[in-house]
Amino acid sequence: MQPVAHTLGFGELAEFRQILAVFAEAFRDETTYLSKQPTDEYLNELLASDSFVAIAGYSGESVVGGLAGYLLRKFEQERCELYIYDLAVLEAHRRRGVATAMIEKLKKVAAERGVYVIYVQADYGDEAAIALYTKLGVREDVMHFDIPPYPGAAQRGG
Repeated sequence: MQPVAHTLGFGELAEFRQILAVFAEAFRDETTYLSKQPTDEYLNELLASDSFVAIAGYSGESVVGGLAGYLLRKFEQERCELYIYDLAVLEAHRRRGVATAMIEKLKKVAAERGVYVIYVQADYGDEAAIALYTKLGVREDVMHFDIPPYPGAAQRGG
């Protein structure tokens, strides 16, 4: 069965919450993705926004993958970048083209919105993500830093 990817929009809350469940399972992080989910109003506002993209990856009727990305308007030129913030596929459905289908859908969305580059971060040791992104793009080795906005603020990974 060929994987299908669909860009979510206003009102597609059930599908978006299924993506959150995919992230929780794939990243083994129920606290972040399931314990304090936003209200329907908040999610609808996000899904209707021009600065956010959510894509569901399907196997048949089931959501088995998800992608969340943000458009960042640039200041040096009138253009924007698109950052893939989270991308995951349930383990039983990996290596079947779901992630590639979601990224191909994202490329179409990006072209429609005038995006000049899509970028993503992969962690050292995440060989599956590194292999996927190497297949689809050009690798740059960079360092990433999390800076808390105020003392005691939670940081990712900690």
